[in-house]
Amino acid sequence: MLIPRCGVPDIFHQKPSKQNNSTTSFRSNYSFFPRKQKWRPFKTHLTYSIHPVPKGFGIDRVRNACASAFQKWSAVSKFTFLEGSEGKKTDIVIGFYRGRHGDGHPFDGPGHILSHAFAPEDGRFHYDADEKWSDNPGRDEFDLESLALHEIGHLLGLEHSHDPGSVMVPSIGAGVTRRKLGQDDINGIRALYSG
Repeated sequence: MLIPRCGVPDIFHQKPSKQNNSTTSFRSNYSFFPRKQKWRPFKTHLTYSIHPVPKGFGIDRVRNACASAFQKWSAVSKFTFLEGSEGKKTDIVIGFYRGRHGDGHPFDGPGHILSHAFAPEDGRFHYDADEKWSDNPGRDEFDLESLALHEIGHLLGLEHSHDPGSVMVPSIGAGVTRRKLGQDDINGIRALYSG
């Protein structure tokens, strides 16, 4: 059985590292895209837009879930995020798509690939429109905010993590919410943008 997951392939480009001191041992599980792709140093204020959204699906639910996820990344990084005006070009574009949708990474219908995003500074984040999405997921629904939190990590330059407490783990089950950044996520984003 396939586990519902992010569509970004699991390619870990750095080996987990250990940092030791006299009393504790900490293992970092975060990883970065090849060549540590990241936003240029002067680009710390990012705008985003949300379109398209499936007919009959409330844009406000998507807007609130994404705004909450962006705020959580903003709280632990140098970035600020603002939803752009309709019709204006934005740094990040969030949308819902089915099957082949022009980015070379087709969705597969319900139940396996849930969403995907691209490394900086591409800015594309796509939800699979064939999944059941909710801001309060039941047993067979996927949480909008949890997937937004994960995919924004990719948009900022983080790859998948081995840490089960991280939002950057590659899979999430229906009915599960993962709306809090783990310490590994925080360490990863700070390591990527330090210096």
